[in-house]
Amino acid sequence: MNEYLPGLEGVPATRSNISDLDGIKGILTYRGYPIEDLAINSTFEETCLLLLDGRLPTRAALDDFDRQLRRNRVVKYNIREIMKYLPATGHPMEMLQTAIASLGMFYQGDECLTGSDMCQDLNYVHNMSVKIIARMATIVAMWEHVRNGYDPVAPRKDLTYAENLLYMFSGEAPDPLYAKIMDACLILHAEHTINASTFAALVAGSTLGSPYLVVAAAIGTLAGPLHGGANERVVEMLEQIGSPANVPAWLEDKLSNKEKIWGMGHREYKVKDPRAIILQGLMRELMDQRSGNMSVMFDTALALEAACEERLAPKGVYPNVDFYSGILYREMGLPPDQFTSIFAVARSAGWLAHWREQLGDNRIFRPTQVYAGESVREYVPLDQR
Repeated sequence: MNEYLPGLEGVPATRSNISDLDGIKGILTYRGYPIEDLAINSTFEETCLLLLDGRLPTRAALDDFDRQLRRNRVVKYNIREIMKYLPATGHPMEMLQTAIASLGMFYQGDECLTGSDMCQDLNYVHNMSVKIIARMATIVAMWEHVRNGYDPVAPRKDLTYAENLLYMFSGEAPDPLYAKIMDACLILHAEHTINASTFAALVAGSTLGSPYLVVAAAIGTLAGPLHGGANERVVEMLEQIGSPANVPAWLEDKLSNKEKIWGMGHREYKVKDPRAIILQGLMRELMDQRSGNMSVMFDTALALEAACEERLAPKGVYPNVDFYSGILYREMGLPPDQFTSIFAVARSAGWLAHWREQLGDNRIFRPTQVYAGESVREYVPLDQR
């Protein structure tokens, strides 16, 4: 195949059993289970194990996995010390990539990947996945305190994954609805077929790099505004708009100048992102709890979606997962520049599921190219140029 397809659009990069989507019908499944069912009935812990192992766990298996996650939440003080020397003004995703990459220096774990053969030790793969998923949330929440000059809040073993993440941010027991919303958000962001960051994880994994570096590669890819960084941009956009009354003129200006509307449109979906539908429902629950007392940002978002539906829906452009996730996080008091880091916390489950799948039938990625440069030329010595 010599045809160049920008962005590898439509080019299969792997064969996978992990997730699937139908962008025309708006269907997303993890291991065959619709995302709507998982968001309502599952937990992030159960969804992680489903993605990693390929099946819904028994109660005993889930309890054991949950205990493993809780036991591995604590990180060595060295990681905290590294954080203290990072610029407080640096973006949390840059911190997260640095911290996750450094974990391999303090927690050795590449002994299964030192030879040329594929690693078939599923206990090793499972244990490494547990350690990384457990510590992702800890590191993200630690940074919120360290960058503000405080010692981090220690994780608690008596809380669920979502509860502990919120607790470590605030130092207070989370509101039950907030914990429910966070748990659902983690499930919705955990996996999404072969997106850019997952492809980066596959490429890094195919070299038999350590899982810490595999996840670090994926974090760096997720950070871009055309991928995970879009949820932060949505909040900035809504703040710029200011109020529902400003939406029509603002949207007309953006469309006239062919500028991007953050949180609108998706490469795969030609209908409204099913994850956005679930998140909007969670926003309604939060609004009911507050007796309708929401920030103007939520009303602005609803007005913008309505205006975009009229102008963009005929072109197959609808809200994606980033449109409402950022608003939810903001309403829960989380800092906007941490939104993508929370996305990475969730997506670590999907990255590691694909890492495991890649190791099962590995071949290093080595794509070709369409060369468009000069033909062979004679070298000209420097003094003759």
